[in-house]
Amino acid sequence: MTGELPEPVSRNELRVSHAEREAVVERLSKAAAEGRLDLTELDARLDRALTARTYADLTPLTADLPSEVSSVPKEPLVIKGGLSGATRAGYWQVPAKIVAYGGMGGAKLDFTQVDCHLPEIELEVHGQAGGVTVVIPDGWVAETSAMDPGLGGLKDKVTPTRLPGTPLVRVSGTGGPGGVVVRHSNSWERRKLRRNQQR
Repeated sequence: MTGELPEPVSRNELRVSHAEREAVVERLSKAAAEGRLDLTELDARLDRALTARTYADLTPLTADLPSEVSSVPKEPLVIKGGLSGATRAGYWQVPAKIVAYGGMGGAKLDFTQVDCHLPEIELEVHGQAGGVTVVIPDGWVAETSAMDPGLGGLKDKVTPTRLPGTPLVRVSGTGGPGGVVVRHSNSWERRKLRRNQQR
């Protein structure tokens, strides 16, 4: 017996983690210390942050605060697939520049659970033999016109609609023999994420 696949959900409907709530609490407290929020505003937003269930609950709480550019890593993040492959997923700090090499085993960058306030992310990819896969949240867009598809090609499956406050991912580099894929989450990845959030 087969059931119907669940409808894809937007990023706003995804559930947030304890770490993401705590990061917002810390940011709100810092904003209050800088004089950006008064105590009444701080108390109200902290209550909402601590009880937030989804990104739709959490994101508006810091939308009117300046981006914390100083906390973003200055050095580029380098991902190398090597022989066994490499994956960067879950909640991780996104720097302004990332370089990914597919190697023999392939490399995967999954941005769907990150909390990124950068206006742009510079992503240099080299598919090599194993290829590189880039997964970005709904509402993010990618600019791939600077890519050399190489022998393996470039598959850009990202929707063109960009939500306010989300980064633009500028992709450059070469596909090499393994190719490069830029896309949103597939049905299996969405189901897996929902199961993990319900535990």
